[in-house]
Amino acid sequence: MDDGSLLIVKILKICPIRKFFQIMVVAVLLSGLPEFLYGADRVANQTLNFPDKPPAADYALENAFPRLRFSNPVAIVQMPDFEDRVFVVEKAGRIRMVTLGGQPERFTFMGLTDRVRAGGERGLLGLAFHPDHASNGFFYVFYTAQGSGSPNRLSRFKVTPDDPFAGDPETEVILIDQPDDAGNHNGGDVHFGPDGYLYVALGDEGNANDSLNNSQRIEKDFFAGILRIDVDKRPGSLPPNPHIAVSNNYSIPPDNPFVGATTFLNRSVNPDQVRTEFWAVGLRNPWRMAFDPVSGLLYTGDVGQGRLEEVDIIQKGGNYGWSFKEGTADGPDARRAPEGFVDIPPILEYRHGSGPDRGNSITGGVVYRGDRLSQLYGAYVFADYVSGNIWAMRHEGNRHTDWFNLARDSGIAGFGIDPTQGDILLADHNANRIMRLVGTEDTLNVGFPPTLADTGAFMDLENLIPNPGIEPYEINTPFWSDNATKQRWFSIPGNKAGIRFERQGPWGFREGSIWIKHFDLEMVRGDPASSRRLETRFLVKHEDGVYGLTYRWDDSQENAFLVDESGYRETFSIQDGEETIEQVWRYPSRSECLACHTPSAGLVLGFSTAQLNCSVVRNNHEVSQLSWLKSAGYFQVEPETIEALPAMVSADDSSASLTRRVKSYLASNCSQCHRPDGEALGRWDARYETPVLESGLINGHVVRHEGQADRRLIVPGNLEKSEIYQRISNQGSRRMPPVGSHVLDVEGIDLLKRWITETLPRKTFADWQQHFSNMVPNLELDPTGDADHDGWDNLSEYYLGTDPTFASDRWRLRLDVSRETLFVPNPSGIELRLESSLFLGNAVEWEAIEILETTEPVFGYKGLLESKLEGFNEGSKFYRAAIIFPELE
Repeated sequence: MDDGSLLIVKILKICPIRKFFQIMVVAVLLSGLPEFLYGADRVANQTLNFPDKPPAADYALENAFPRLRFSNPVAIVQMPDFEDRVFVVEKAGRIRMVTLGGQPERFTFMGLTDRVRAGGERGLLGLAFHPDHASNGFFYVFYTAQGSGSPNRLSRFKVTPDDPFAGDPETEVILIDQPDDAGNHNGGDVHFGPDGYLYVALGDEGNANDSLNNSQRIEKDFFAGILRIDVDKRPGSLPPNPHIAVSNNYSIPPDNPFVGATTFLNRSVNPDQVRTEFWAVGLRNPWRMAFDPVSGLLYTGDVGQGRLEEVDIIQKGGNYGWSFKEGTADGPDARRAPEGFVDIPPILEYRHGSGPDRGNSITGGVVYRGDRLSQLYGAYVFADYVSGNIWAMRHEGNRHTDWFNLARDSGIAGFGIDPTQGDILLADHNANRIMRLVGTEDTLNVGFPPTLADTGAFMDLENLIPNPGIEPYEINTPFWSDNATKQRWFSIPGNKAGIRFERQGPWGFREGSIWIKHFDLEMVRGDPASSRRLETRFLVKHEDGVYGLTYRWDDSQENAFLVDESGYRETFSIQDGEETIEQVWRYPSRSECLACHTPSAGLVLGFSTAQLNCSVVRNNHEVSQLSWLKSAGYFQVEPETIEALPAMVSADDSSASLTRRVKSYLASNCSQCHRPDGEALGRWDARYETPVLESGLINGHVVRHEGQADRRLIVPGNLEKSEIYQRISNQGSRRMPPVGSHVLDVEGIDLLKRWITETLPRKTFADWQQHFSNMVPNLELDPTGDADHDGWDNLSEYYLGTDPTFASDRWRLRLDVSRETLFVPNPSGIELRLESSLFLGNAVEWEAIEILETTEPVFGYKGLLESKLEGFNEGSKFYRAAIIFPELE
C-alpha cells in the first residue's frame, strides 16, 4: 500500500471438506490499531537496583544452649503440637527435655539407665513421639538392652497420668527384641512417616564385611535395613510372621514391599518366614535418617566400611547394595552377587579421608525448611562424625547437583530442628552440647537495597507510580491474602522478547526479570479510605532460580524498609462492624518465598496464560492483556489465537460453573505444591489444566489422616470426610495453605462447600441439566448437544461426571512414558474396554488388553486404572477405549 501501512494475512482456520480445504483469510491494517495495543511505547527499565543473585552467605555453629550440658547426645526430637520444647536423647539412657524461649531450661523427661547397655555404639539411640501423642501419650524408643544377647529393643512408653512432659518407665511395651551378637552397627533411629507408620533403621549387626551374613536376607533376622510397622494395628494390617524377636504389639502395613514374597535375589524364600516388616534392605549402618516434612522423601546416611560413605533416598522395596556394594564400589561380597543384581546407588558418596570433601563416618542429617537461612532452603544438611565436615547437598531426582561445606565440628552424632523458626540443631556427642547452625550477620542482608525508595521501582513512591520499563498486570484468580488488596507490576530486562510462552504450565523468563506485589489492608472492613500500606514484595529471577525480598511500610506510610531474612510478624486491630479483630500479619521470610516459588511450579506464580488471559485497561482503553503482551514484543514465540487460550475465573464469577471456579481457586492457592513433582506430601494435582477425573481429588488418598482412615480428599456430598474442605475451613497446624495466611477465606470455603454438596453428588439427568442451567445463563443441555465443544455430548458428560460447560474438564487417556503405562480414568457406573492394534484402518483387528487398578495411586487417586504397555519401545502401537454407558433412567 502506498500509505506505508503493513498488511497482515493470518490463516484463522484450515479444515478438510471432502477433498478440498477451506481457508479463511483476514486482512488487518496495523495503521488502524491504536498505539496502546501494539505497545510502541515499551522501553527498557534502567532504575531497578537488585543484585543478579543473592550474595553468598557464610555459616557457623554456635552453642544453642550455652548454660546446659548433655551426656553424649545422639538425637534431637520434637514433640507433635508443641513448639516450645525439644527432646535430647543421651546415649547412657536418659531423655532430656529443653524448654525454649527466654532462658532455656533442661529437665529429665525419662531415665532408662537401669535397662540400657551403653558404650561404644550401644545405648539409647532413638526416640519418636506418636503423631497423636497429645491424645494417647505414646512415644517409642530404640535402645540396646542389658542382659543376655544385648538385644536391640524397640519399645513403646507412655507419659505419666498427671504430667504430659514426664515419661513413665513402668509403661514399657516391647515391640521388637532382636538379639545382637556384636556391639556395633546398631542403627537405632526411629521416625513416624507422613503415612503414620513407624520407620526403624537397623545396622547389619556388626563386626566387618557382613561376617554375620545379614545384609542380603529378608527371611532371617532384623538387621541391615529400614523397617516400616503399624503400631496402631489399623484394620486391614497383617500380623507379623513368627520370629523370636517379634511381639503381637504391632502389625504389618498391607502394602509393605515384601508381603507375600516368594523369591529374593533369584532364590526361593518361604513367605511365612519373610520379615515383612522390611521397607528397604542392603544397608550397612544407617546412622540417622529423616523425612523431609515438605516432600515426604526419606533420607539416610549409611556408614561405609573402608572406602565410601553415602547418602541414600529410601524407596519402597529398595536394595542399597551392601554387602555386594559399598556405595558404587564393589563390596566385600561382590562375587556373591547374583546375576543381574541391581541396587539403588547413593545420591551422593564421598571417600575416606580428612579433606573438605572427605570423612570416615557419615551422620545423616535433615532437610532445611526454616525461616532464617533462605539460601539453604530445601537443602539436605549432614555431617561426618570423624572429619567434622558439615555439608549441604541439593539434588534432582537421584543425582546430586550441588554439594558444599557449611562449617566444621567433629563428633556430630545427630541432627534435629528447633520448632520455633526451623533452625538446624546438631548433637555434639563428644563435646556434650547442642549446636545451632547460623548465618553470619554480615552476610545475610548485605547487597540488597535497604529501603523501597532505594530499589528504583517507583518514580513516585507516594502514589506508587513505577519507573519506565515496569508495567502493571492483573490476574484472574488471586491467592487468598487475608483480606488484603494487591497491586502487581513486572519488568523484563531490555526491550526484546524475554518470555517463553506456554499455552499450559509455567512460562520461562530471562534472568533479571522482576515481579513486584504491593499489599494494602483496610483497618475498617469495607472502608477503602482506611487502607494501610503493609508491604511491597519483590521476586528476582536469576540463573539458579529466584530470590524474594519484602519491604515493610513504616507508620508514617512514606517509605518501606527491608525485612530481615527471617521475616517479621505484626498484629493490627481491625474494625469489623461492631467487633474489633486482632489480625496477625506475616511478612514472609526469604525461605517462605522459596517454599511456594518452587522449580516444579515454574518459580513465578500467577504469571501464566490462564491467569493473565483477561481484559485490562491500557492508556484508557480496554484490551486483552495477552494481546498487549504479544504486541509489545514480550513473547519469544507468539501464542495462538488468544480467544482459544485457557482462562481461569474468580471465585465469585457467577457466569462460570462451580467446577471451573473451584479448579481456578485450587490452582491459585494450592498448585504451587500440589502438582506432579511438587513438594507437597498430598499427591493430588491442583493445576487448572488437569481434569478433575485425573487430579486425585475425588475420593483421593489422604496421607496424614490423623487416625481417621475413612477420610478422603473430597467425598461428594460429605463435608465432614472431605479433608481439603476441613483443612481450609479450620485453623491450626494442619490448615492449608500452610504459609501466607492467618485468616480463613470465607468465600473460598463456601465455594468448595457448594461444589461438594451441589455439583458432585450423583443426580438424575434432569436434575443434572437443571443444576448447570441454573449456574450458566441461557445454557441448553440437550442430550446430544456439546455445550463446551470438547467433543463429548452432554449425556456422555453426565455419565462421566465431567463439567459440560468447562472444556478442560474431560475424560481422556493419559500416557506416562516414564512408566510405560496408560492411565485410564474410571468414573463409577460405566463399563470400560481397552484395545490395541499394530495398525490403523477399518479392516484391522483390535485386541483387548488388561486394565488393572493402580498399584501405586497416581497423585492419590485410587479410581484411576492402568495398563502396562508391552513392547513400548519396539515400534508403533495404537490404543483405543470403548466406554459403555448404562441406559438413561
